Amino acid sequence: MAKAKTIFICQECGQESPRWLGKCPGCGNWNTLVEETVAPQPALRAGISPGLSTGDKPIAIDQVDAEDAPRFPTGSGELDRVLGGGIVPGSFVLVGGDPGIGKSTILLQLAMKIAEMHGTVLYVSGEESARQVRLRADRLGALHSRLLVVSETNLDVIEQHALQLKPVVLVVDSIQTVFKPDLPSAPGSVTQVREGAAQLLRLAKSKGMCVFIVGHVTKEGALAGPRVLEHIVDTVLYFEGERHASFRVLRAVKNRFGSTNEIGLFEMRDVGLAEVPNASELFLSERPLDVAGSVVVPSLEGTRPLLVEVQALVSASTFVSPRRTADGIDQNRVQLLIAVLEKRVGLLLGNHDAYVKVAGGVRIAEPAVDLGLAVALASSFRDQPPDPHTVVIGEVGLAGEVRAVSRVDQRIREAEKMGFRRVVLPQANLKNLAIKTSLELVGVETVMEGLEAALNA
Repeated sequence: MAKAKTIFICQECGQESPRWLGKCPGCGNWNTLVEETVAPQPALRAGISPGLSTGDKPIAIDQVDAEDAPRFPTGSGELDRVLGGGIVPGSFVLVGGDPGIGKSTILLQLAMKIAEMHGTVLYVSGEESARQVRLRADRLGALHSRLLVVSETNLDVIEQHALQLKPVVLVVDSIQTVFKPDLPSAPGSVTQVREGAAQLLRLAKSKGMCVFIVGHVTKEGALAGPRVLEHIVDTVLYFEGERHASFRVLRAVKNRFGSTNEIGLFEMRDVGLAEVPNASELFLSERPLDVAGSVVVPSLEGTRPLLVEVQALVSASTFVSPRRTADGIDQNRVQLLIAVLEKRVGLLLGNHDAYVKVAGGVRIAEPAVDLGLAVALASSFRDQPPDPHTVVIGEVGLAGEVRAVSRVDQRIREAEKMGFRRVVLPQANLKNLAIKTSLELVGVETVMEGLEAALNA
């Protein structure tokens, strides 16, 4: 019998080392190497395949059956949008998020809807007993005879249940709690997480069932465990939001069957997570009027236009180096726009602190909000409120020019639907605009023109 050996494995990236090192040579993190015992691989039993071999012969790619995957809906429009139109049979989906954010809640609600619409669903809980899951299901109204629950952490037993019941969807909560009994390392270790995910992947692909797994995150917000976990799965969903806020954002950061730009919006209530069909109304519900530094900008998240409020506060600094703080937007973008306002507009912001926030907790990454952010900074600096019925669109260049943005017609329609009257947008977009609208459209070519149009309306 071969002798087991010990190696040191990084708990962040999965890098293996024959001896302990203070700094991981793979990811560069300190004190992440943990000693684990590696047992010799047993011989394969008859009928057991370690991979997904089908025995098919190579064929020309234009002869491969190109039919679309037979998706089926989840019963939630927001979740369908994030997944790319529904669930693909045989897909492997990882759901991550902070503790208490609502991962188990949304998956239990999803399991009930699929059981009601499509067939058997197996919900495996490694963190709660079946009675505890039932208590949560009572609160959520997620009771159905085809929704089966089991409290189990042995992955081989879970696989046996799945092979016997043949569910449409298998939910494992969470991947860090289940273990393979033939591996000597503890549950949650890199080896257990990697091999457990690989076993569930083989189960999903060979039997055509969709597998959802819950993944813990680190204090930095990244998925805990080896990075290979994100490469194994087909889709990675992050559940975001402030714990003290009522709404949650479900974002796809990887999706082999759809776009990674889509988001789903949910509101946490006492009976579970409810969809938010009109996100713009939610984000603007508490917007103050006639306040300096508050500007509404239309942002695009995938195919969905969102009207969000950008707030800026500029005040005289008491520090040698003024502070630049941003919440919900890249801080480097704020510093870039401050430099443009100083150089091209003449606003002396070098000795002022600047604080920028996207109200509601949503994060914005697209450059189309540049002009709105510049107007918010200038409005706070001058203590001059912008027109509350105006939305601002445009990308700002280093020369102070306002560049065109994509899909401006969708942004204008969303502003019109929410009752706004004016839109300040790039002149290049105004020339090529093909839609008819009742809004007053003001085209600008420079940041100076944009500030005059928004602040002197």
